[in-house]
Amino acid sequence: MIRVAIDGPAGVGKSSTSKALARHFGFAYLDTGAMYRACAWWCMKQGIDLDAEQVDEQLVTETVGEFFTEGHFDISVDPADPKVLADGEDISDAIRASEVSSHVSKVSNIIPVRHVLIAAQRAYIAREAAEDSFSGGAGIVAEGRDITTVVAPDAEVRVLLTAREEVRQARRTGQAVKGVGGEDVAARDRADSKVTSFLEAADGVITVDNSDMDFDETLAVLVRMVEDAIEEQEYERYAANLTGYELDEGDEALIDGSAFDDRSETYTPKAVGVLAIVGRPNVGKSTLVNRVLGRRAAVVEDTPGVTRDRVSYDAEWAGTDFKLVDTGGWEADVEGIDSAIASQAQIAVQLADAVVLVVDGQVGMTATDERIVKMLRASGKPVTLAVNKVDDRESEYMAAEFWKLGLGEPYPISAMHGRGVGDLLDAALDNLKKAEKTSGFLTPSHLRRVALVGRPNVGKSSLLNQLAHEQRAVVHDMAGTTRDPVDEIVNVDGEDWLFIDTAGIKRRLHKVSGADYYSSLRTQAAIERAELALVLFDASQPISDQDLKVMSQAVDAGRAIVLVFNKWDAMDEFDKQRLERLWITEFDRVTWAQRVNLSAKTGWHTNRLASAMRKALESWDQRVPTGKLNAFLGRVQAAHPHPLRGGKQPRILFATQASNRPPRFVIFATGFLEHGYRRYLERSLREEFGFEGTPIQISVNIREKKRRK
Repeated sequence: MIRVAIDGPAGVGKSSTSKALARHFGFAYLDTGAMYRACAWWCMKQGIDLDAEQVDEQLVTETVGEFFTEGHFDISVDPADPKVLADGEDISDAIRASEVSSHVSKVSNIIPVRHVLIAAQRAYIAREAAEDSFSGGAGIVAEGRDITTVVAPDAEVRVLLTAREEVRQARRTGQAVKGVGGEDVAARDRADSKVTSFLEAADGVITVDNSDMDFDETLAVLVRMVEDAIEEQEYERYAANLTGYELDEGDEALIDGSAFDDRSETYTPKAVGVLAIVGRPNVGKSTLVNRVLGRRAAVVEDTPGVTRDRVSYDAEWAGTDFKLVDTGGWEADVEGIDSAIASQAQIAVQLADAVVLVVDGQVGMTATDERIVKMLRASGKPVTLAVNKVDDRESEYMAAEFWKLGLGEPYPISAMHGRGVGDLLDAALDNLKKAEKTSGFLTPSHLRRVALVGRPNVGKSSLLNQLAHEQRAVVHDMAGTTRDPVDEIVNVDGEDWLFIDTAGIKRRLHKVSGADYYSSLRTQAAIERAELALVLFDASQPISDQDLKVMSQAVDAGRAIVLVFNKWDAMDEFDKQRLERLWITEFDRVTWAQRVNLSAKTGWHTNRLASAMRKALESWDQRVPTGKLNAFLGRVQAAHPHPLRGGKQPRILFATQASNRPPRFVIFATGFLEHGYRRYLERSLREEFGFEGTPIQISVNIREKKRRK
């Protein structure tokens, strides 16, 4: 049974909040203040003068004692109908009259009277532990004076509900307007405080100040407190099942929940400058990017045109954070995919605060370099000139030629070996500071990270562009257009998301070479970095083993999943029926995943993605309270126990959720649980708690009884 004790001064909403709390959980409700009011009403009815200069305390005490012991008094503990009865007559309204309110303190301040009522209140609370009580043994919410410290000092939930005096007075005045009966809360507090303390919380009592809360907000706070108490009580009951069993060192942390891995994150956005790396194809831009980042983030190959999109990275140099943008090679008068790559490079320059132009010292100055300089001058952005592939001191003379470009001092560097890169960055960041702009933000860690994955040419970049309502990524009919994972912040349905557009995953990674090989590795890393994977399929083409492998890769990584069937508008009824049959046979592993049929090209049904993504991530984040989990598994095991094996039947002793993102459950059992039974448990967990769109991981710890010494 859960006992909730709520104390506090007048005008904080104890009664209304307590009744709502009791109704929420199906608990009984005891208004101890109504009991004191009833006593005052009864004394006045018996002709006792409570206005006398010296009230006859003995007479009042005897009268109150008879009121309770001789069956005159009764009170309903139904929160929906909390009647107060005197000799069978409903006096609920009568005891709220202003005449009674003004005399309650005269009665409640008599210590022997309080002892009588405290005993009666404890009896009502204790009665709710019985199965035939109003709550059926579930619990009771009792509110009023002394309830947290004297009447029920050992209650599972003890709350001091309070508010600023002016707020409480305004609430009481509002009640008077509605005909309930107003009072001076300050005067009431002074009178009541002569024999009880309710303005400061005692040890173990939680203070809830609802001055700036509305009713629903106050109720929500109390509901969470009661839920925690229920969870703690349930946990202790089920954890007792492990008494007498051998436990490992790590078991205790799992059992008490201290090992739970909550992977939620907090974030404060940080504005930084944006530095774009531009140049013609194959001058070493991505190599320079990797050198600055200190890792192989960008795909590099000794072939022109490996980088195609503009790709942003978080970078830091000499204590300065900035955004580094890698671009595809810029060329003039090109067509097709080369034109799209050049356009993305120009967009990167427009969005940057400063630019590093990379040229090839081995090749020398070219006409394309001069065309790029004209484009940069038109942009008005500060430019730092890097002459790459100057691998030793003897070759530094090659940089002198590039003074002719009119961009100031050329910095000879070797991106491959790191030579001269520090001096270049010092100069580039000086330009970035002079620009006095901070056009970018470090990649927000609070945004939900979504990876677009699938085999090549299923429409990942097209979907990104459709959601962004602009050309964020290069799109071309040629398969494998995207090489580097592209991070883009996109607003979908009023919420910002961090999308990671990835290269298509090749079927046999060990047979792929060059840029495609590194692209595939980056894609795997992007899945690991993401929280949610949008797995794209080309619905107009037969589902291949490669498609299913991509899907399995995301599932095995433990990511939330949404299956996206693109080009749905290009299918006829026969194709749709074919796909529905495949759904049953080929997708049996992910029947829990949500499925969205859309067209990335036209935008048809892309508006359905946001709700599917939110649902999947909500399931991925979900945690099931230990008490609720064990109660559920107890019912499941009772209905369908594990099959007998070798004359023994494994039994579940205790279960807990060890982590979320994805949800991972650890089950303590007396023996090995077969794979089929684990799948049955997973299905049951999904039916009960949802988990739509996320994989579930279940591990079993087998524990044996302690041997008698």
